[in-house]
Amino acid sequence: MPLHDTPEDWLDHADVPLLRTIATAVVKLADTTGMQSFSLPYDAEAQRAVNGMALACVRQRAQPPASLPDLLRWCRTRPLEDWPLDLPADAFGPDDYLIDSASGEPTQLCHEWWVQGRDSAAAQFDRRVVRRAMQLCREASSPESYTAFRRLLVTKPVLTSADHFELATDLILEPVRSLLDNIYEPVPAGYLRSGVYITCYRCLTLLSPLIDGGWWCERDQCRSRGPAPRGRTLITEEVGTVYQLVRPLRQFVTGPGRAEIELEKRLQALQLAVEMWPGYDAYDLRITFPDDHVWAVDVKDWAHPGLLGRAARIVRAEPPYDQACWVVPQYRIDLRRDYLRTYARSRPAKAAGLRLLSDDQLVAAATARLRGKSGPSAQISPDNSDSNDGAAHA
Repeated sequence: MPLHDTPEDWLDHADVPLLRTIATAVVKLADTTGMQSFSLPYDAEAQRAVNGMALACVRQRAQPPASLPDLLRWCRTRPLEDWPLDLPADAFGPDDYLIDSASGEPTQLCHEWWVQGRDSAAAQFDRRVVRRAMQLCREASSPESYTAFRRLLVTKPVLTSADHFELATDLILEPVRSLLDNIYEPVPAGYLRSGVYITCYRCLTLLSPLIDGGWWCERDQCRSRGPAPRGRTLITEEVGTVYQLVRPLRQFVTGPGRAEIELEKRLQALQLAVEMWPGYDAYDLRITFPDDHVWAVDVKDWAHPGLLGRAARIVRAEPPYDQACWVVPQYRIDLRRDYLRTYARSRPAKAAGLRLLSDDQLVAAATARLRGKSGPSAQISPDNSDSNDGAAHA
C-alpha cells in the first residue's frame, strides 16, 4: 500500500497555495461576472492564478493555459488529477473539478479550497456573521434568539419582499436584526427565467436555469439524488424583490444545516431529546438518552474528506457530554467510498480521538444504545477519554 501524506506534509507540496489561489479566483469571478465575460486587466487574484499556473507548468514541463478563459476551461473540463501540479495524494478525488460542467458554477470542492485561503477575508465571512450573532444574543441573554437565527439560515435561504418584512417584525430575532440586511442580498438576474425564480424543493435554495431548459441546484446532496425538484415559483411581478443569503452562508451554514435538521428529526423519531446548537453553537446537536447519557455531535457536509480531516478539532467541552463525534451525510460516503479513511489519514494528532460517522451510522448507534446494547456498535467515540480530553457529562 502506498504511503499517504500526513496533514503536516501538505504545505511541503509546492502547489497547495496555488490551488487555493485558483479556487479563490474562480469564486470571485463567479460572484462578479457570472463566469460569462472577461476583460483585461484581470482581477489581481485571477492574474495571480494565471501566472502561478504558468510557472507550475514550466516546472512540470507541461503546456500551460494560454489565458484566464483557458484556465477556466481547465477548471470545467479537466479533473484535478490531470493537472500538472505538485499536490498531496489526498488533495482531491477522482473526477474532482473546480467548475461544474453543467452550470458553469464553482463546485463545492472549489469553495472548500477557497475557504482554505488564509489571506481571503471573504472566506471568513460566515464565521464572522455567526460569531456576531452569538455576541448579540449573549448580550441580550437570549439563547432562544440565537437558535432561531441559526434555524432561519437553514430554513429560509430565499426571501420575498413580504418574507423580508415579516422577519423585520419578528420579536424573537430582535437581537440580531442588525445582521439581516447584511446577510441577505437581492438575487442576481442570472437566476431569472421568463420573469420567474424557482427554488429547490429539497434544500430551499434558488435553482440556476440551464441552457437546455433544465434547472441546476448548487447543493451536491440534491444533485446526488437526481434532477432538482421544483419548489416555490416566485414571479417577480407578484413578489417584488427576491433576496437570498450571501454565498458563504448558503455554502457553509445552510447546506450543513439541512443535514443537521434532518438528523434532528430522525433522532426525535427515536424519542430522544435533541437540543440544537446548544451553548450558543458549541456544537450542533446535544442528544440526551433516557438514562441522561449525552452525545455531542457536529455535522459537516464537505465534498472533500482530506480538507475536512485537516479541519478536525475536538468538540468543545461545554455544554458537557459523555461522548462526541463529527457526522457527515451518508451520501458523501456513497459518492466516495474512501471518505472516512481519507478523513482519518488527514486528521491532525490533536484530534486523533475524533471519529467521523455517517448520519446513518449515528442513528444506528443511537438505536443500539436504546435497545440496551453496549460496545462499539452503541458508541460514537472510542472512550470518554478520547471524546474531549476527559471532559464528560456532569
